[in-house]
Amino acid sequence: MTDSPSSQRGKPTVGPNRRGFVRRLAALGAGAQALATSGSLHAASEAGKAHAQEPAAWPKMAYRKLGNTNFNASRLVFGCGAALSRKPRDELLHTAFDAGINVFDVGYKHYYNDAEKHLAPFLKTHRDRIFLISKAAVPSEVGPNAAFPVAEAKRAAAGWLKYLDESLREMQVDHVDAYYLMASYNPQVVVSEEILGAFERAKRAGKVSHLGVSTHRQADKVLAAITESGVYSLAMIAVTPSGWYDWETREVLPDSPPLTGLRPQLDAARAAGIGLIGMKAGRFLAGRRFLGWGNPDAFDEHYDERFMQAPLSTFQRSYAYVLGHGLDAVNADMQSLVHLRENHVAAATSNLFFDNGATA
Repeated sequence: MTDSPSSQRGKPTVGPNRRGFVRRLAALGAGAQALATSGSLHAASEAGKAHAQEPAAWPKMAYRKLGNTNFNASRLVFGCGAALSRKPRDELLHTAFDAGINVFDVGYKHYYNDAEKHLAPFLKTHRDRIFLISKAAVPSEVGPNAAFPVAEAKRAAAGWLKYLDESLREMQVDHVDAYYLMASYNPQVVVSEEILGAFERAKRAGKVSHLGVSTHRQADKVLAAITESGVYSLAMIAVTPSGWYDWETREVLPDSPPLTGLRPQLDAARAAGIGLIGMKAGRFLAGRRFLGWGNPDAFDEHYDERFMQAPLSTFQRSYAYVLGHGLDAVNADMQSLVHLRENHVAAATSNLFFDNGATA
């Protein structure tokens, strides 16, 4: 899901400056080609918009090594889950790639429906030039702090590997660069010998190179556990400028330190070779429907005056800020060209406001 309803997200303020006849001609040509190949007026419209706002004229993407994967990754990850769950979005995927995004994150069909299947055509063209991530939940009912008995762990590990094989078939590939334990919240599960052994078997079989975890509940405990394990290469964590974000409550955890207070833990994880990818960085700003949407000023207290003067939307600020304070990249599930470009600008220009170690 995107971080906000479309009505709340402003157009990016940094971008292409081409005008007039050349832009309209390019848009018309691209739209006509998309209409001819897909038969979809929506696809034609989106393709026209994409060419009217050419990625070549967007800010140059920034990159950083993702932990011990040693992959020089774009600081914006294209989250394919919701965007591709119901239909292909090739125009968005190719626009993102042309704009310098080289990490694509998807997930198994039992949560994301046909997202992996709809990603397959794009992978046929670009598989060797991107870092591909998929993920699946460990099929177990253990609670967030419950023990993980060996028999249950063996069953869950086998199920998790079965999901990996399903994902490979859906995407029509034989290998993913990283595979996550999705929505993990039990520290004992993520360091279980059975789970780690299952990953090693998949790695030896050539199905996956790196192990990761995604977590938005008890993320501090999960991150501490995988940091100590020395096995993980990636962690996708739900975190905001105000601290940990909890998907169950849709709130920033009330007892969480702000992001600056989490730096020792984040730095320890990165020192252990774990690349850190943020998610839900701006989700709290969108608010909740039954409360009328919108907490646009929620993170302003963490920003200095110079950053507040930056030509960024509130959502762009949240992404740029977390990139400047301990994260290597942010994941966004972008379902329109407007959101793609907005998030691209935030990731590409964060290093203008913070000394975050990005590389060109």
